[in-house]
Formats: sequence, structure tokens, C-alpha cells
Amino acid sequence: MAQSYCNLIYHLVFATKRRENRLHESVRPRLHEYLGGAIRGEGGVALIVGGTADHVHLLAKLRQDKTVADILRDVKSNSSAWIHRTCPDGTEFAWQAGYGAFTVSASQIEKVRQYISTQEQHHRAMSFEDEFVALLRAHGVEYDERYIWD
Repeated sequence: MAQSYCNLIYHLVFATKRRENRLHESVRPRLHEYLGGAIRGEGGVALIVGGTADHVHLLAKLRQDKTVADILRDVKSNSSAWIHRTCPDGTEFAWQAGYGAFTVSASQIEKVRQYISTQEQHHRAMSFEDEFVALLRAHGVEYDERYIWD
């Protein structure tokens, strides 16, 4: 083949350090906008960004020439610095060290988009911890519960 053709779609999930409720409703829309811009800055396309007070979800198309780990390292680092600069109580803010990255088939984009857009309602019935373990199980990711959380 003369060219490479890729459609790399990821459902990305990461939480605040110790899953503290640090992402207040007043800052979330601006943070989500910032995260979408950070994905664009990495050459990707943010299809939707959502979340609650203790975590975020991104549905994004990413480039094939950058690793997910490198992109998330930069997105998390830059957004943490943005929160420190922007939020009055943001100086103590930090993201947890890890993340979840799950591939999404093009046929499932709308389903994942809907899932991310209803995070507030979803988390009235399920904790983030339970949600994340369910995502790991649904995607067949092996894990040891002793090492999931920081």
C-alpha cells in the first residue's frame, strides 16, 4: 500500500488523585473544552469530553504516529497546570498516575458518546470505582485490585 489509513478511536478515562471531588461544576465545562483543545494540540479529534467531580471521559480519534501514553502524559500534565493557574483552589490539584484507554469500533461511537454525555446520571447509581472495574472487565483487561488505585 502506498499510504497508511487509520481510524484509531479511544475511550480514555482518568481520575483526580485519590478520586477527590475536585472538578467542581463551575470549572467542568471549561476543563472539558481545554481537554478537547489539548487533544487537538496532539493532532487528534475530541469527539466528546465529559465526566463528574472526580474523573473525566474522552472519546477521541488519535494519530497513529503518537503513543496513547505520550498523549495522555502531555494532556494530563498540561491540564493540571491549567487548573493550577485557573482555579482559585486548584493549587493542590493532581490527576491520578494511571488511566484507562479502550479502543472503540466506529460502529460503537454513538453508544460511547451517549454513555459519556450521561455521566452525571450514571454516577447517581454507580461509583467511579465500580464503573472503571466494569470497563476493565468489559474490555477483557486483566487487573489486580490491589494496584488499581493510588
